[in-house]
Amino acid sequence: MIPYERLKAWEKCHELTLAVYRATSAWPKSETYSLTSQARRAAYSAAANMAEGAARQGVREFRRFLDISVGSLNELSYILRLARDLGLSTEADIQPLEELRQTAGKLTWRLYDSIRKKSLLQGR
Repeated sequence: MIPYERLKAWEKCHELTLAVYRATSAWPKSETYSLTSQARRAAYSAAANMAEGAARQGVREFRRFLDISVGSLNELSYILRLARDLGLSTEADIQPLEELRQTAGKLTWRLYDSIRKKSLLQGR
C-alpha cells in the first residue's frame, strides 16, 4: 500500500477533521461530551481508519477500513444536520462543512470502488 498521506481522500478527511474541530469549539459547553465529542470522533474516524487501513496487508483489509470511513462520514452528515436543527450552528456555518464532507465522501468512495474493481480483476 502507498502511504496514507498521499491519498487525496485522506487529505480531504484530514481537512474535514480540522474544520470540524474548529467549528465545534464554538458549540455550547453543555454539548462537550455529546454532540461536540461525537462530531469530532466521526470526522477523526474517517481519516484515522483510512490511515490504519493503508497499513494493513492486502486490499481486502484496506477496503474494510474504507467502508468504516464512509460510514463515519455519513454519521457526521447527520450530526451536522442535527446541530443546525438544534441551533448550535447556523446554515452558513454548516454548509462549508457539509460540502467538505461530501467531497471527502466522494473521494473515499471512489478509492473504495477503485480498489474493489482492481481486486475483482485480480481475482481477490
